[in-house]
Amino acid sequence: MAEFTLDLNDDQKQVRDWLHGFARDVIRPAASEWDEREETPWPIIQEAAKIGIYSLDFYAQQFFDPTGLGIPMTMEELFWGDAGIALSIVGTGLAAVGVLANGTEEQIGTWVPQMYGDADDVKVAAFCSSEPDAGSDVAAMRTRAVYDEAKDEWVLDGTKTWATNGGIANVHVVVAVVDPELGSKGHASFIVPPGTAGLSQGQKFKKHGIRASHTAEVVLEDVRIPGHCLLGGKDKLDHRLARAREKAASGGERLKNAAMATFEASRPAVGAMAVGTARAAYEVALDYAKTRSQFGRPIIDNQGVAFQLADMRTRIDAARLLVWRASWMATTGKPFTSAEGSMSKLYASETAKEVTAQAIQILGGNGYTREYPVERMHRDAAIYTIFEGTSEIQRLVLARTLSGMPIR
Repeated sequence: MAEFTLDLNDDQKQVRDWLHGFARDVIRPAASEWDEREETPWPIIQEAAKIGIYSLDFYAQQFFDPTGLGIPMTMEELFWGDAGIALSIVGTGLAAVGVLANGTEEQIGTWVPQMYGDADDVKVAAFCSSEPDAGSDVAAMRTRAVYDEAKDEWVLDGTKTWATNGGIANVHVVVAVVDPELGSKGHASFIVPPGTAGLSQGQKFKKHGIRASHTAEVVLEDVRIPGHCLLGGKDKLDHRLARAREKAASGGERLKNAAMATFEASRPAVGAMAVGTARAAYEVALDYAKTRSQFGRPIIDNQGVAFQLADMRTRIDAARLLVWRASWMATTGKPFTSAEGSMSKLYASETAKEVTAQAIQILGGNGYTREYPVERMHRDAAIYTIFEGTSEIQRLVLARTLSGMPIR
């Protein structure tokens, strides 16, 4: 009988310990400063690049880990350090996944390296999907891409919002409408190369949490890009659109759109980010409960505190197991027949919000101050139930998948 194990192998343990050391020694000491500054922590990204954490090679190694645990392990450790700084380090990965999910081998080889740059010249990338009137409702997307056949160019016009690294990125991956009549099935993804005229940064958002991560609008005004910047190529797009029209006419199967293909691949990774933040808050609360004395004894001696910590740890471990299962399923090609990807993201996100709130409660007044990190962790945790599909959208995906009904 085949052995069943949840143990990381020796190589994975070495990578985990290496990442944990970087998070402990470099990210965590800088977390408060960059949260207050609300700026991209370029020096920290540079340090990550110098030792190989911020690099295409490292993420490729983790992405192709045959167990599927490389990426969630990486996310958990970095976000254990600090969510804002960690998102600045890994935010490029969403754009890279967008290319990996939809691009040709040539496009992957051309554009993904340019997203990272190198240790001497660090770059970042941005994935641009959400719009002011089209967040969860991707069918409401208005950014248009029109093909100019005479010049073999695509012309992009519209405004994207909530884009991590938007406007400061070297490479932007933009999801746009190519056939409005097909709704979300009429979308495609495009590469906007560095220095392309017509792309500019709009409003930069001042956020509740993850403040060290740059989030902004991206404005596209008559942005002309070469035909080869359509991810997957025009032949593949034409075939997909023709099939979508045929299926729409016959009421047949639904096809995935470009943005959803990216989000499906990344949802367990977001769950792992949430696990890292929750674990960090739990550890602070546990240490505090052991050392903080009231009425002549450590507060952990009280069941009210001890039971909270027991529940926190149980939820964290359960969330991690759901994330690992979804990651393993994705890597081994097992279909998400019960929406396991959305399930992992939903539970881990809600766990991060709950655990960080409980950590503040255990620390009492101290937890509410910026002298302790749990208030920052709680602010950061709020994003996990919002970006890359709100908790409500994850529940909708789950409900539709489990019931087979078009629940609205």
